[in-house]
Amino acid sequence: MIENILIIFFIFLLLHYLLFLYVVYSGLNKLKTATSINIPSGFVSIIIPFRNESENILNSYNSLSNQNYPKDNFEIIFVNDFSTDDSYKKLSDAISSSHIKVISVPDDYSVKAHKKRAIRFGIENSIGEFIVTTDADCIHSSDWLRIILNFFDEKTGFISGPVEFEEGKSLLSKLQKLEFAGLVITGAGLIGAGKPIICNAANIAYRKKVYEEVGGFTYQMNLSSGDDELLMQKISKDTKYKVKFANHRNAIVKTSSNKTISEFYQQRKRWASKGLFYNDKTLILKLILIYLFYISFPVQLLLGIFYSNILFMTLSLTIILKILFEFFVLKKGIKLLFNKKILNIFLLAEIVQIPYIIIAGISGAFGNYIWKNRKINR
Repeated sequence: MIENILIIFFIFLLLHYLLFLYVVYSGLNKLKTATSINIPSGFVSIIIPFRNESENILNSYNSLSNQNYPKDNFEIIFVNDFSTDDSYKKLSDAISSSHIKVISVPDDYSVKAHKKRAIRFGIENSIGEFIVTTDADCIHSSDWLRIILNFFDEKTGFISGPVEFEEGKSLLSKLQKLEFAGLVITGAGLIGAGKPIICNAANIAYRKKVYEEVGGFTYQMNLSSGDDELLMQKISKDTKYKVKFANHRNAIVKTSSNKTISEFYQQRKRWASKGLFYNDKTLILKLILIYLFYISFPVQLLLGIFYSNILFMTLSLTIILKILFEFFVLKKGIKLLFNKKILNIFLLAEIVQIPYIIIAGISGAFGNYIWKNRKINR
């Protein structure tokens, strides 16, 4: 009796996960590419929060200041979030144009919100009808801003853009590049399917009036993260505006992968920490079921060893179908945006993925994490 219940439960988790992947795949098929690059009406404000980005800040400044976009139609606002290095001085010395400025967050301004407070302060000091945010460790193509904004129409309130890790020589870098591409592809597919869940603040854009309509970040200022996904979900749910994905290779912003496993772990803990604060309780339940699906791998293995050999069959079925479905989703998404060679380490990534998701999920939900030399309390 117990054996049958376990089998039914594990099969249920598998089917739920495969349905999730099918939704992503079908959503990728619905994504549209910009056929012409136009300049939309309306002033644009690019907001870049930064903290201790001495190595990257000038590269970011150069790529943003060289955008193929009329300089009288946009501004660039770098927001210093209490940097303790020479980022602020480097940037201030480099700025030579009136449409670019750097400001600092006041000491007593939404202390616990960290990056989110920097973006909010930047928006409060902006004049744009469109808000575009990116990170200070990112590099942008010269047509990036034109392409991202070209996806707006009168019915669109939020644009999610693709982000790509630069590929280094180490195996860790290659694994991160593929894993991160998988996250971007998943987010794109869900948006295409009309179910926006995940995006990345390194490449998003939204109408300021829509941001204000949903209350900005005021409902989440107690959280250190969530300036991207939580805002996107709220705009999708609580307004008449649509969410789109910028399906174009020149819309990609590039950033460096984590240099160490410790940095990677802390980043994924930070990302995982947002999930339990989504406003949609049904969505939280679905994410819990996906997490239980990953937990089911070691559980089925142990039960197969110590309880019933038949659970090796359900484990084998789960592994095979997971690999096949994920491969087809990745192949589809990579064809749209990335270089197919990143799939060369797909099978190794499949092995590494399970333990890291289990560990990061637990740590993100219950533990603290370190971000930009800050210890963030949950």
